[in-house]
Amino acid sequence: MKFLVSSSSSTSFFTSSLGFFSDSLKRAIFSRRASSTISAASAMDCNSSCMLVLRGKSPAENKIAEALKNTKALKLSDGSEVSILLDSESEKRFKEGEAFGVDSFMKSLSTDRFGRFLLWSPRLPSTQDVVSQNFCELPNGAVCVADVQFKGRGRSKNVWESPKGCLLFSFNLLMEDGRVVPLIQYVVSLAVTEAIKDVCDKNGLPYIDVRIKWPNDLYLNGLKVGGILCTSTYKSKKFNVSAGIGLNIDNEKPTTCLNAVLRELSATTYQFRREEILAAFFNKFEKFYDLFMHQGFQSLEELYYKTWLHSGQRVIVQEKNDDQVVENVVTVQGLTSAGYLLAIGDDNQMCELHPDGNR
Repeated sequence: MKFLVSSSSSTSFFTSSLGFFSDSLKRAIFSRRASSTISAASAMDCNSSCMLVLRGKSPAENKIAEALKNTKALKLSDGSEVSILLDSESEKRFKEGEAFGVDSFMKSLSTDRFGRFLLWSPRLPSTQDVVSQNFCELPNGAVCVADVQFKGRGRSKNVWESPKGCLLFSFNLLMEDGRVVPLIQYVVSLAVTEAIKDVCDKNGLPYIDVRIKWPNDLYLNGLKVGGILCTSTYKSKKFNVSAGIGLNIDNEKPTTCLNAVLRELSATTYQFRREEILAAFFNKFEKFYDLFMHQGFQSLEELYYKTWLHSGQRVIVQEKNDDQVVENVVTVQGLTSAGYLLAIGDDNQMCELHPDGNR
């Protein structure tokens, strides 16, 4: 893995790493590249109409759903046709167990803001695009969930085909302080890992130890099971942030998933469900977000460092001075105030490590 590096004495072009980074995977485990083998989603005509099912937790939020349907205000970024249904109108269209369990999700949700307005689709190009394209039309904290994505995105504009068995969702939030916007991906990552622990506690299950690989990947037993992508635009003196999450719950290929690991750890017949994990995520994220906004990321740092993979990791820094390349080994200490890796050299000199955007 390469990094851009800055320090007090010199500028480095990149670093290579020891240990975990050298084993990082280029392709997401919860999905496959769109150019690879054809799935049920890609076998369908990608230009055909997509469906969005709307549901609010309260009567007021359901009124918003009705207004969005009546005005046909929601659009897809590629201009393709989208049909809009209220959840009450969609009940007879899908067999029980095949569709996202909207009722189950809403009953498990205990938030005041996040996740209370739901858009669900059996198949979408990208949940992230739906949220970002319709930011002004949707209430703050709205979430879009898809069973299948065929134009999902990762960092560096990587395109992913995301099959069934994954929890695929994006949500929106408004932020005013641009200095803390880059840190929101860490709050999201931590909320995912802690939500999984909460579900395990609630159901008397052994912990599924999902860990954070900086800056935005989720790993389980050394294999990638999820990732986070946060994007933002600036409008009317506020940042419109769209956070997208993919988590492999029930698709073992090409590596592993939460339910596969659970079966290895326990004889239970319980299986993780998307609805339960999504509700647990928002219940946890809202608490973390309030702490983050009122007390800063330092209020979450201790828990974050217990969950990530990098404390004490040794990293080789290659510094180019004129025509010479000098290698130094540094040790990861934590995060800087800007959200980059903070490392210290054997000479006690501090440096900041930036990802190259490829992983």
